[in-house]
Amino acid sequence: MKIYSSKQLYEADEVTCSNQNITSVDLMERAGGQIFNWLHQRMQGAQVPVHIFCGIGNNGGDGLVLGRLLIESGYNVHCYIANFTDKRSPCFLTNYSRYKDVTKNWPTLMKGAEDFPEIALEDIIIDALFGIGLNRPPEGWVKDLILHINAQRAFKLSIDIPSGLLAEQPVEDFDAIVKANHTLTFQAPKLSFFLPETGPFVTFYEAIDIGLDRNYLESQDPLAQLIAKPQAQRFYKQRNKYAHKGNFGHSLIVAGSHGMMGASVLATKATMRTGAGKVTAMVPKSGYTILQSTVPEAMVKTDKNDDFITSINFDFEPDAIAVGMGIGKRKETATALRALLKKVLCPIVIDADALNCISETKMLIKLLPENAILTPHPGELARLIGEWTDDYDKIKKCQEFSATYKVIIIIKGANTITVMGNELYINTTGNPGMATAGSGDVLSGCLAGLLAQGYDPLLASVFGVYLHGSAGNMASQTIGFEAMMASDIVDCLGDAFLELFRQDEEPAPAGQ
Repeated sequence: MKIYSSKQLYEADEVTCSNQNITSVDLMERAGGQIFNWLHQRMQGAQVPVHIFCGIGNNGGDGLVLGRLLIESGYNVHCYIANFTDKRSPCFLTNYSRYKDVTKNWPTLMKGAEDFPEIALEDIIIDALFGIGLNRPPEGWVKDLILHINAQRAFKLSIDIPSGLLAEQPVEDFDAIVKANHTLTFQAPKLSFFLPETGPFVTFYEAIDIGLDRNYLESQDPLAQLIAKPQAQRFYKQRNKYAHKGNFGHSLIVAGSHGMMGASVLATKATMRTGAGKVTAMVPKSGYTILQSTVPEAMVKTDKNDDFITSINFDFEPDAIAVGMGIGKRKETATALRALLKKVLCPIVIDADALNCISETKMLIKLLPENAILTPHPGELARLIGEWTDDYDKIKKCQEFSATYKVIIIIKGANTITVMGNELYINTTGNPGMATAGSGDVLSGCLAGLLAQGYDPLLASVFGVYLHGSAGNMASQTIGFEAMMASDIVDCLGDAFLELFRQDEEPAPAGQ
């Protein structure tokens, strides 16, 4: 699914009206009708008071369409207009008139806090105050209205976007945003739904197709693309019955130091679980017995040093390399990393301490191989690209870094984002249980395993992040978030592959 800018969505509205020979009011009727269908299917005529808060723009017009349709179907509707200016959109005015035609209980024109209604716990609140056209935070008594709405314990449904939240801009006032329980967004979700600072305002959302012109939408370069199960299914490379281990590549995992050998174990196991034909772990001498006993399927090469890596030499041609997990930042290790970057010919994943070495020795940045995959956690990312002011600034800095050095950056988080130049790919799998030590080492192993099998670096990044999150979801279903460890994610990678093609259960027929 593509994520579009507000400008693209407004243009899509215009193109749709032109190509389908309809008016903006007709399109608003269609959108409001879709919201009504969603609500009616769940309420089934229940006489629960429905409080609709409308602005005076097109989002308010959507709310008026919904209110009219609910009234015509016999629902208990109370509508309120935030009357904070004399300016009104033409579509709002048309639907305001239509609303008054079907009821004697006209909308309440609110002019201040004295007009705020009392709302019971069992009532329903519909937020139609502001849409994606908002470009500044609500102020004055309108902000107080949002605070009043948020203070209610009733279920809150936002139309298109929670009022006060901007579609693709940073938030200036976090108090002036409706905290919706659910959001029904038109055609496609908005970028702000997936970022750490703004995502908490969109706990759950559904994208409702309102029939915008598909040819136009498909011709647009989106702000980002969502990666869910349908996309991941297309990424998967099916294996040939007559294949052998040599067909699936040989990965080299350069990881570990004294007290951090677990990073090598996790990454090596994940590489094998993701399908690499062969894996060699390169570790300090003290890690030999650990690796041989914990991952007997892997081969092990050791450094001459007992406690940390001082050289990265190998007598085979790896098909993929993952480097950095738990290796430390000693001068000798950084020198070995530099030598590796100068000679590497295969796809490479650079993680953890390797990124820290690069951040501390800026000349190493110039040695980054093209299409290298960088997998920093937030602290490592800040050291690499510099501090950011907000999530959008962080994404912009990552895009600039990616374009300058021709690398792929994976921004880890609740919705991990893969960045390649101006392209953004937002992952939809994963859960809070994955916020645990070693989870990143597992991801690096997943990526190395896919790269070894011949997956393109960008495809490996996007698919690997999806599988990693899906495995985390599988693990959480059996042991819960709190009990999860990184090794549980490794153990569930097989389930993640199986889940790719598992048929979703059909809903039970009514009455069963």
